Amino acid sequence: MGRVTVRRPVRMLTAQGQRRRPDALAAEEPLELRVAGKPLAVTMRTPGHDVELAHGFLLSEGVIGSRADIATARYCDSVDDTGRNTYNVLDLALAEGVPEPDTGVERNFYTTSSCGVCGKAALDAVKLRSRFDPSGSPFAVTTDTLAALPDDLRQRQRVFAATGGLHAAALFSEDGELLVVREDIGRHNAVDKVLGWALLDDRIPLLNTGLLVSGRASFELVQKAAMAGMPLLAAVSAPSSLAVELAEENGMTVVGFLRGSSMNVYTGDKRIVET
Repeated sequence: MGRVTVRRPVRMLTAQGQRRRPDALAAEEPLELRVAGKPLAVTMRTPGHDVELAHGFLLSEGVIGSRADIATARYCDSVDDTGRNTYNVLDLALAEGVPEPDTGVERNFYTTSSCGVCGKAALDAVKLRSRFDPSGSPFAVTTDTLAALPDDLRQRQRVFAATGGLHAAALFSEDGELLVVREDIGRHNAVDKVLGWALLDDRIPLLNTGLLVSGRASFELVQKAAMAGMPLLAAVSAPSSLAVELAEENGMTVVGFLRGSSMNVYTGDKRIVET
């Protein structure tokens, strides 16, 4: 498996002078996803939980809807100049009867760490329709529960604590329990990893679960939540206009600027209970 962090020498300059010391950097490596041997996408990610990432990606693209839709997942065809497996190519086989991804899912070049929809082969493939409708979910949380989530998330961001360079995503219950936390150099990859974890644990659809992200709430993150049937997305930073519009269309709740007891509720305020 690839390295999660990389140690590099650094020249540190401060008002008190300068010194040289080793510094931990978040690893970033390409992962090529294949389906039945055919290249589908390349994403720049932090190595680790790659099988979850692949399952979450295919779920959020509408290719699969359950764990049973994937027959196998294996690393292949990726060695360095010493013959060592880099674990940077993952090939998945769909179960019998599951249609292969259409061309709209393919990435023309690569998916960057910051954007989950860049390089879509067709613009009309950007907006997807979920097979799981989150609008009727009775999921609701109190403001006290939401207020405690960012600190809980930060305490479980082990690699962020070492590098300062990773995004995080988490699934949480109505009582504020963090069910799973994943980190990645890419915010959309972190979300795909938690969705993949849920799918592999047979928890899809996530109608009674919220999604917490350490950064902003962008369009692609709302779309991923919707594709898993999640009714609520909470973000430490701001949402985009398109993210809010998409959430409203899907009957979802979006909370932004979640910092302590302060937060903005942009859509679906029926799910936020003041305490």
